[in-house]
Amino acid sequence: MHTNYYFLRQLAPALQPQLTGLTFMECFSQDRDELVLVFAQARGKINFYRPFFIKATLRPDFSGLLFPESVQRARMNSVDLFEEFYDREVVTVRPFLNERCLGITLEGGITLLFKFFGNRPNLLIFSEDTVVEVFNNKLVSDAQWRLSALDRPLDQSWEAFEQSGFDHRKLFPTFGKLVNASLEEKGLKELEGPQKWQLIQETVRQLEKPPYYLTTFQHKPTLSLLPYGEIRQEFDDPLTASNRFYAAFMGQNVLDREKGEALRILEKRLKRTQAYIDANLQRLIGLDEAVKNEEIAHILMANLHQIPEKPGSRSPEVVELDDFYRNKPIFIKLKPDLSPQKNAEQYYRKAKNEKIETDLLQQQLENREREIGQLQQQIAALQPIESLRELRKYLKANPVSEEKTADGTAPLFKQVIHEGFVILIGRNAKNNDLLTQQYAYKDDLWLHARDVPGSHVIVKYKAGKTFPKTVIERAAELAAWYSKRRTDSLCPVIFTPKKFVRKPKGLAAGQVKVDKEEVILVEPRDEGVSKTA
Repeated sequence: MHTNYYFLRQLAPALQPQLTGLTFMECFSQDRDELVLVFAQARGKINFYRPFFIKATLRPDFSGLLFPESVQRARMNSVDLFEEFYDREVVTVRPFLNERCLGITLEGGITLLFKFFGNRPNLLIFSEDTVVEVFNNKLVSDAQWRLSALDRPLDQSWEAFEQSGFDHRKLFPTFGKLVNASLEEKGLKELEGPQKWQLIQETVRQLEKPPYYLTTFQHKPTLSLLPYGEIRQEFDDPLTASNRFYAAFMGQNVLDREKGEALRILEKRLKRTQAYIDANLQRLIGLDEAVKNEEIAHILMANLHQIPEKPGSRSPEVVELDDFYRNKPIFIKLKPDLSPQKNAEQYYRKAKNEKIETDLLQQQLENREREIGQLQQQIAALQPIESLRELRKYLKANPVSEEKTADGTAPLFKQVIHEGFVILIGRNAKNNDLLTQQYAYKDDLWLHARDVPGSHVIVKYKAGKTFPKTVIERAAELAAWYSKRRTDSLCPVIFTPKKFVRKPKGLAAGQVKVDKEEVILVEPRDEGVSKTA
């Protein structure tokens, strides 16, 4: 929670008296993903007078702030940054409403903005409302930000909570994983609406004025605003808490770090696999309790003479017939543009798919249960290991790493490599347009879940090579996962060379026209899940 909104809103007022009135003297980088900012009252011949240092780490896998008493600058491999903004006095330090951002405003309308967004952290420099410099130039979309748009007002009233179906995540997206885990441990899901609201309000009060805890969460040192996990230390000052957490995270020994990461991945897979089992069981129950498509088709064929046909052999939209399986009336939906017999054929076709889906669900349940047993065995084998050599030997024989990403920054799109082919996945509607219109070429393969909103997926073409069926299936699984069909057991996905995808004027963001396509039926799977034999 060291970059969580609730922590940043308390860090800002703690930094205010430290920085206000000081001058921005220097900024330099000695590492690709780190930079040091120096503020001071005056510049001496050799050193600064009463300096205040901020060291920012902005890696895709970790971002955070350290406030050291001194910084030793290297003589080599050190680069000065943002020199045109030096010698400006600090006016204020501020957080941004419901965002993971911290701003240091300098005189002349200049703002140094730390952006802590997942695997896309960055330092942006604004002149008034416009970005004029960025630290990580690979995050090209950051240049389009507007300072005035960063505050994010949210309706967090009881009425909004009711309207959301008592889903607190829609009202409090800033809680983050640790807070949500704490709420889940306290039984939030089992509570009624008013009781849920009371627990959430108590949690918000704790977040707004807490002690700060150095704890362990998901096998990593964590700065928490709630007494959750294995608590190591407690602090009452956010600067001290940030420093101690930073030191603990960076000082974590190699054995703890590698073992903790392996356990985190395994436990994540275990939780996800159990969720798949629950979803598949619910789907099976639903299929078992519902009227079967084959039964509907039999009822239609037995009662064709009772279905009035409209001119042109068309059917009514709904027909009431006798359900001889249950001895009661049944209302059956028909496609008006088809004859009653053709509608029955459609239901027979659905019945075949229904049988395929049921068999697949049963097979998936068996596979998932077997997978859970394997994961539990791996976790049990890892936990007692106390030697780095033994740990690495075990991990070499039993790899648990997540599926490889194309590069660590993933600046614009989610990226996955499968069998040497790069797969790019759009993040939202505008990002889909960017991927398809600007980053995809005519011979790349384009995929999308059929008939539902979802991410555009691109498989990059490799000269002289056709797309293997296994690569198309993997990309289709990702397209299904990043769509509204994520929870379906099977999802139809269309795929075609990019040259058959176009965007006529007037279409909304993310919408395209596909002139030629093929369809593949796959199970939705995300980056961290591979098929079980």
